[in-house]
Amino acid sequence: MVKSTLIYRYDALPLCGSVDDNNDPALTEQKKKCKIVISRITPNSEPQATIESGAFSIHYLIANSIIYMCICEKSYPRKLAFSYLTEVSTEFDNSHGKSALSQTARPYGFSSFDNFLGKTKKIYQDQRAQSNLDKLNYELADVKKVMTKNIEDLLYRGDSLDKMSDLSNTLRNDSIKYRKKAQQINFEAMLRQYAPIVGVGLFLVFLIWYMFLRR
Repeated sequence: MVKSTLIYRYDALPLCGSVDDNNDPALTEQKKKCKIVISRITPNSEPQATIESGAFSIHYLIANSIIYMCICEKSYPRKLAFSYLTEVSTEFDNSHGKSALSQTARPYGFSSFDNFLGKTKKIYQDQRAQSNLDKLNYELADVKKVMTKNIEDLLYRGDSLDKMSDLSNTLRNDSIKYRKKAQQINFEAMLRQYAPIVGVGLFLVFLIWYMFLRR
C-alpha cells in the first residue's frame, strides 16, 4: 500500500506531505532517505524512477518542475504507484501549480492539499478494488521502462538518477553482453574451421593404428 506522499519543488522546497503514522520508525527512516534523494534530483534526472529501499519502494514523478514522491510497500504494484502519482500531480497542478512555483511560496504552504492525498490514498489501498484492477490492466503507462535504482547505490556509492548515468550503465551492460556473444561466435567459427581437419587427423591415426600397429 501507499505509506506516505511527499511533494517538493525542484529547489527542494517542501510544498505538501501526507499525514502519516509518525510513530513508525521504519517509515520515518524512509522519509529521511527521500529528502536526500530529492536534494540530488537535477534537471538531468529521469522524470520518473523507482528506488528500492529495503522492505519499501520509493517512486517519484517529476511534472512541471515539481517532484511527486510516494513510499510504498515493496509488494505494492508499481503500475498502481505511478497511476497514483499521476493522479496526484494532475490535481495539484490544476489547483496550485502556478502559486507553488512562485517566489512567494512557503514551506508546506499547501498543506490543505493533504485532504486530497488522504482520499486518493484510500482509493489506492485495496489492490483488489475494481477501479485498481482496471488501472493494473490498463497498458497506457509502460512502467517496465521506468528506471530502477537501489537506495544504497544512490546514497553511498555515488550513483545518480541522471539519464546519462542510466544510459552509461545500459551501454556498459550491453557491451559485456555483446562481447560474450562475440566470443561465442568466434569459438563456434573456430570449431567449424578446424573440426574437419581434426576429424581427418583422428581418422588417419586410427587407420595407421589399425593397419600397422594392431596385433
